[in-house]
Amino acid sequence: MAREHLTDLAKVVWGAGTPESKQWADVRIAELDEGGVEAVIAVMARLCPRNDAIKDHVRLEIGYFKTNTERMRYRQFRAQGLFVGSGVIEAGCKTIAGRRLKQSGMRWTVKGANAILALRCCELSGRTEQYWEHRAA
Repeated sequence: MAREHLTDLAKVVWGAGTPESKQWADVRIAELDEGGVEAVIAVMARLCPRNDAIKDHVRLEIGYFKTNTERMRYRQFRAQGLFVGSGVIEAGCKTIAGRRLKQSGMRWTVKGANAILALRCCELSGRTEQYWEHRAA
């Protein structure tokens, strides 16, 4: 998501498909991957677009990065063995929810879907016994 924000900002500032846009975004993404969220914010703050709409866009993106700084500590997260992209989460949602809740003809209440998802998560994580012990208590 942060990468998309940087790429989109570069397109707004330098124009889509320009070498400057691609180079700026690539360098910022590399900085972000190395844990330099603050450096990325500082570079964005130094942008001086003349167009008011572009200035507003830059300001919004700076706000986004400041708000989400702690979620963008990608180097630290990778060092801890954590995933930083959304692909793993999306695949997990598809595996857990999609394959179980979206079969042909199925209709669920929120309560029923939550119950099935809890069971499905327990089953796939090998904690089915814990679930039933907790339910029996």
